[in-house]
Amino acid sequence: MFDVEQKIPMTARGYELLKSELANLVDVERPDVVQAISEARSHGDLSENAEYHAAKERQSFIEKRIAELEEKVSRAQIIDVLSISGSDVKFGATVWLVDNETNEPVRYQIVGSDEADVKLGLLSITSPLARALIGKQVGDEIDVSIPSGVRSYSIEKIKYV
Repeated sequence: MFDVEQKIPMTARGYELLKSELANLVDVERPDVVQAISEARSHGDLSENAEYHAAKERQSFIEKRIAELEEKVSRAQIIDVLSISGSDVKFGATVWLVDNETNEPVRYQIVGSDEADVKLGLLSITSPLARALIGKQVGDEIDVSIPSGVRSYSIEKIKYV
């Protein structure tokens, strides 16, 4: 998957979201599923006990997610967006763009992969659009290949907030 030494860039908000999900899985979900398994066991024959098998599958999912989150939290490189400045696009930048075809304005903040949510304007650093934006400045135009073709954008504003 990843090199063990490779850091995972994320904002402080993204880091807190991962830690919160991890705490919920460890403190709430894990004990709940252990209880569900125990209760299902008390119903007798496990070979035909759907509740038991469903709880074991849920436990497996929870344990895998806990391991994944623990790894990501341990390798997190928290980037303080407020300490970044400059006139070019870097990780953490909030970028205002105009779609050159439709003249529609859009705004994205470039964040870590685990915190990305395009509907909220949070764009993964690994996305084609973010990769095209890195290093660009206000006034620059970029072209991005998407499944339906190529989109062209103009950079209107860059802020680190």
